Amino acid sequence: MNKNIKLAVAGAVLALSASAANAGIVIPAGDWTLDVSGNVNAYTTWVKADNAATITTKSITADTGTNSRNMLTNGLLPNFIGFTGSTRQNDLDVSFTISLQPGSSHYTALGVGADGGINNRQAFITFGDKSWGSVKVGKDLGIFASDAILNDMTLLGVGASAGNPGNTTLGRIGYGYIYADWKPQIAYTTPNFSGFQATVGISQNFQSTNQLAAAASVTASVTNASPAYEGKASYAFDVNGVGGKIWVSGIAQKTGSFVGYTVSNDSDRIAYAGDIGANLNVAGFGLTGYYYKGDGIGHQGQGWDGYGYNNSTTTLKSRESDGGYVQLTYVLPTKTKVGVSWGESNLDKSGGTSEVATLLKSNEMWTAGVYHPITKHLNLVAEYSHATSENHQGAENKNNIGSLGAILFF
Repeated sequence: MNKNIKLAVAGAVLALSASAANAGIVIPAGDWTLDVSGNVNAYTTWVKADNAATITTKSITADTGTNSRNMLTNGLLPNFIGFTGSTRQNDLDVSFTISLQPGSSHYTALGVGADGGINNRQAFITFGDKSWGSVKVGKDLGIFASDAILNDMTLLGVGASAGNPGNTTLGRIGYGYIYADWKPQIAYTTPNFSGFQATVGISQNFQSTNQLAAAASVTASVTNASPAYEGKASYAFDVNGVGGKIWVSGIAQKTGSFVGYTVSNDSDRIAYAGDIGANLNVAGFGLTGYYYKGDGIGHQGQGWDGYGYNNSTTTLKSRESDGGYVQLTYVLPTKTKVGVSWGESNLDKSGGTSEVATLLKSNEMWTAGVYHPITKHLNLVAEYSHATSENHQGAENKNNIGSLGAILFF
């Protein structure tokens, strides 16, 4: 599998046994080499909701009420087909990547407005040399929090439900980390210095989308907004059969102007977050730990619910958020991987006098999964998750989520 497309599914490959890693379809074409790779997956998922509390948020929240429902759709990974062309020109390694992500869902007769549709998550070029690093220009997975999702075992499966079937479920997005997303960017990555590597870049500033009060919400304009500044550093090691990786990453961006509102002070104009994570692999066991903390960055999606509202002064004040997850996996002699993980994402009130009382306070989820490779390309997946969402009044909604399906890499 080529280096660039592999980024999109690296977390899934990490969750598999080594035998599941595979090359894409490589086609020589004159001075170029074309690599076609990706995955196809589908799952049947049952969701049983308990309680019908009001939890106010602009993000995707848990199902409510006491009903059960079934969906047939993609998991956290969409179907994925990517095309990468690479060549060596003028002492530079040059490549391009373009990918498409068609959905598997179809849940209304005739399919009118009810299909997963097609995403366009990657379109970028890279150039560089192993002596000094590489530059990326275009749309790809964001830098901040990318390792959080790529090390999440639910990347192979479903995790949290995202409501009606679409191109993907949530996995642990909003239940332990903020989504890295697929972002236009210009980024530089250093060479690999005996396991140490770093990336810095600028990316698209996402507009803040906020739930402010019971009947008031606002979306920031891009006036006076800066690009987002992102970076990460990691160290990978493998010593005497013990392998692992430690990483940190961060993001900061000026939020821009809010239509009809003012921000309370200069420090609240900057949305930022940082994280730290590590994984360790030894004798078939894998242990991952991750933590993030931010201010004004929101939760689940970057910029979601990052600010609160003071009605008397029509000002906005940033909200703090944090969260993380821990994960333990083990590869059985049959090469079946079993795993259990727990994670939580928290959102504080800003202290604004007019904030909605039912604002989301936390999302928490336990997940157990079984991931079995029946060939080196094809894997069967079974998962169970218990997710709890709580508002700032202490009311909760709970979801029990079970899924069964398959994912194939090529």
